[in-house]
Formats: sequence, structure tokens, C-alpha cells
Amino acid sequence: MNKHIRWISSTADQTWQPKSDIKATSDKSNLALTGEKFQLVDGFGGCFNELSWKALQELTDEERENVFHSLFHPGGEQKFSICRIPIGASDYALDWYSLNETDEDYAMEHFTIERDKKHLIPYIKEALKYNPNLVFFASPWSPPTWMKTPKAYNYGTLRWEEDVLSAYALYFVKFVQAYQEEGITIHQIHVQNEVVADQKFPSCVWTGEQLRDFIRDYLGPAFDKHGLDTEIWLGTINAPEPWEELTNKTTSDFDVYANIVLSDPDANQYITGVGYQWAGKYAIQRTRASYPDKKYMQTENECGDGTNTWDYAKYVFNLYQHYFTNGVNSYIYWNMALPPKGRSTWGWEQNSLITVDPATKARINNPEYFVMKHFSHYIIPGAVRLGLTGPWTGNALAFKNPDNSIVLIIANPFKNERILHFQDSETTYQFALKPESFNTIIQFETHG
Repeated sequence: MNKHIRWISSTADQTWQPKSDIKATSDKSNLALTGEKFQLVDGFGGCFNELSWKALQELTDEERENVFHSLFHPGGEQKFSICRIPIGASDYALDWYSLNETDEDYAMEHFTIERDKKHLIPYIKEALKYNPNLVFFASPWSPPTWMKTPKAYNYGTLRWEEDVLSAYALYFVKFVQAYQEEGITIHQIHVQNEVVADQKFPSCVWTGEQLRDFIRDYLGPAFDKHGLDTEIWLGTINAPEPWEELTNKTTSDFDVYANIVLSDPDANQYITGVGYQWAGKYAIQRTRASYPDKKYMQTENECGDGTNTWDYAKYVFNLYQHYFTNGVNSYIYWNMALPPKGRSTWGWEQNSLITVDPATKARINNPEYFVMKHFSHYIIPGAVRLGLTGPWTGNALAFKNPDNSIVLIIANPFKNERILHFQDSETTYQFALKPESFNTIIQFETHG
């Protein structure tokens, strides 16, 4: 067997550049594999949203096909394998809606996905042409308005009444069934997007006790009754609140949502995993340590301000490093494509992997496109995260793929070139990492 090294580097000026100045060295390593093995990787992906689909319509047919190939095809650039679908309106829908706005329709007789057939389902089906094995998870931003107090898509809470709770569980069942009829399998349901977000866009606030009781007494039994094998996830958890608000709280507060739900054995039995995003990053370490039998996901990459800068991409790289170090099995981006500035219908401008300029019909791959590519292009679902040691550990992640190739992803966040001495089980290799660069180093073997 012959051992080979491939190295790809990206800077703000030169993205995805193959590098050849690799050499074995006798110098002491500053990053080395430890032999430890951690969680398996399920994959990477993004979220299907109406404004994203609208942006993609501005491209020529040929360029739109190129985008879908690059995002979803197993031989493309990103190789996405797991993606998110909103149930009703997300904050990047064209306008607010749910799948049943008929007041007091507890039997869900007026449930419909006709709206989705115009905007979301064509988007999803186009992706499935390039990867028929995509895994989908879905979550609502808001229940139907008649189920809420106050009766509105934004702000508010679920009416905690027996007939409403039973009807809401049936709402999820109907969603899974309706998408299945369209040829789209919903593999996971996450009960609520951002359970502590009381926002001007579609939202609904839940307590940990409410999540526990709804999953235990309504949603889990409804899935059993209707014979659904769709997984139920405790997600998406955006708690605790930002770090500066935690200074007077105890450490037990950091995983309060997951601990309340998962410590109840009757609720726990229905839950496959936990999805965390935004301020949830402060809770995932303790939850993963307390419940190692569950799967974990980063469900929404933090979305910036629409300027798509290299500096923000550096921050996002740290999110990947944080979440994988703390045990996630998958990492999901937010909007895959948006127009320039990425303005939502409620006025927030956000980043995206790809910008589509309607004036020029041009596609622009943004800095975070390359952050994602440095991970998703070479890390294969089924890879295992490997342990690392040395001063560069805080900027690096390593994985072993099912084909036994080793993938090291490392950032040089400094404003000057730094030398990496990376040691595998046998050899130390030297790499001169460009300033403010992202790097993927792949070690693989060939016969002969």
C-alpha cells in the first residue's frame, strides 16, 4: 500500500486551491492523532425555503442545474445528504402560512400542502433528482394560528388544551403522510423551531415541561397509532439564552430543556436525537455527556447579516469545530441560496451559501460555501471523528472515512503564515498554512 496526501487551501483571495508543498519532517508535531474514536458523521446539508427557491429561478436552466449538482449530487462539490424542510412558513417564506387555517378543525379535515406544491416541493424534488437518498427532517416555526394564544403566526404559545394538543399531533401525522404521497420521505420530525424564540416572524414558545408532555402523551402515541416510523427529535433547541445572560445561573440550567424531557423515561423512549442551534451551543456539551445514546445535530448555521464576509466565515468555521467537538453527527446550513443581501420578508438580511444576482443572472459562491465544502466534500457519511492532541487542536477536526482515508480540516486564523507539523500514526508532515485560511488535508492509500 502506498500512502498519499492531498491538500486543499482557501483564502479570501484564492478559494479551493490544491497545494503541493508537502513534505515529511523530523520536527516535533504540533498536531497529532491520538487513536481515540468518537461519534459517527451522518452528513451535511441546508434548508429548503421559499425565498431560496425564488432566487434560484433567476438563473438560467443550465446554471440552476449546476447549482443543484454542486449541492446535492454525490459527485458534486458539497455532496449534501441531510436537509431541512419547514412545516408551514419559516422566516424565509414568501409570506406567513400554515397547513390548516380552518378554525377548530380538530380532525384535520382541511389539512393541505397545496401551498408547498408551488414552492417547496418542486425545490425538494429537484434536489432528489441529484441525490435520491437525501434524508429530510422537518419542523414548524408556528402551529396554525387558531391553535395559539394570541391567534397569530408570530409570538405566542400553543393553547394547552386536550383537543388542541391531540389535533396538533395529528397535524404532524398528516404532514408526514402528505409528503409521503408526494414521494418525499420525512425521516425526522423536530417539534418546534427555536423553542425559546418569541419573535416577529413565525414562532412559538415552549417550556421543557410542555415539550416533555406533548411528545410523551400526544406526538409519540399518534405516530404509533398511525404506524409512522418517522423519528421524533427534541429540536430545535436554542436555549440557554446568550452567554452574558447566564452569569448568575447554575450549570444545571445549561441543559434544562433536554434534561427535563430526556430524564422522563416515558418521553425519552420516543426521542431519537436532539437538535441544537444558536444559543443551544452552550448546552450541547452537557446534554451529550448525559445522554450519549442519543444522536445530535446542529440544525441551523448562524446566519450573519447578508454581507457574506470572510471574517464571518472564520467565525462559522469555529461553529463547525465547536459542534463536532461536542458530539454532533450532522451539521446543517440555513439558506442555500438567496438574492444579494439575503433580505427576509420581515427585514433581516442574512448570509447564504450562494448569492443569485437577478440583475446579472450570476451565481456567486460565498465564503461560507467554501467553509462547508472543506468539510462536506471529503467527509463521507459513516465517517468517525478522531481524537487530536497538540496546540492546533482548537482549530482542527479529524475524521476517518469508511474507505479508511483520513480527513483533517484545519483553519489558520492568524494574519501571518503558520507552520503545521501534523503526525499520523507513522509520519510527521509539514504544511505552511496561509494566513486566515481554511484547509482540508486528506491522507489515503493506494495499491501498488
